[in-house]
Amino acid sequence: MKALNSSLKFFIVQKLKLSNKDAVQHILSGRVLVNGKKGTLKQVLLSEDEVQVDDQVIKEQQKKVYIAYHKPRGIESTMNVQIENNLSQALDIAQSIFPVGRLDKASEGLMLLTNDGELLYKILHAERHQEKEYQVLVDKPLTQQSVDSLAAGIVIMGKKTRPAVVRQVNDITFNITLKQGLNRQIRRMCYKLGYQVEKLVRIRIITLELGNLAPGDWRYLSQSEISDLIQEVSD
Repeated sequence: MKALNSSLKFFIVQKLKLSNKDAVQHILSGRVLVNGKKGTLKQVLLSEDEVQVDDQVIKEQQKKVYIAYHKPRGIESTMNVQIENNLSQALDIAQSIFPVGRLDKASEGLMLLTNDGELLYKILHAERHQEKEYQVLVDKPLTQQSVDSLAAGIVIMGKKTRPAVVRQVNDITFNITLKQGLNRQIRRMCYKLGYQVEKLVRIRIITLELGNLAPGDWRYLSQSEISDLIQEVSD
């Protein structure tokens, strides 16, 4: 996944067509301001930052955008327009945004997309793993033993999954809350127990819930949803 940020020096080199040496001199001499303050050589430039050189704005501050999207089956979790059925094509919005994590092509449900590089970094690189909740429909009735095994952890790809919170909804449906995201984890766990996943829907990411958002639809997050997310990943 492409990062939302780059170094200030690299940006100055590319934007002003300067040599590395000249870009360094521009920054060290205080000619480059980031959000009104003198830039530094090792500064990471975020998409929402404003950059001025000699009082001329060369990069405008972007408004932070936070989007909840109900990804349908068949859509790839990438903004790469070279890949068929990508998110850019599905969302068709003007803002430059990036998905926070992935959801495999055969699954559906909640995705969070943003241009807030700081939030993206905190979620993807948090030492404390963030909760994601899924509703899963399988091909035959669940047993208590299988529910207990899903909760306790199952060995897949040579390693045991972390303990999870599992709640049985009906004979063939359960909700599971994970704090890790191994490749096709839920499908692999179910397969090891003799089940095939018929439908898998992500219904929550940390504090953000899918709610009644229909497949293929998206919406901007409310200010309270944004605040709750930022507070949760900052604690």
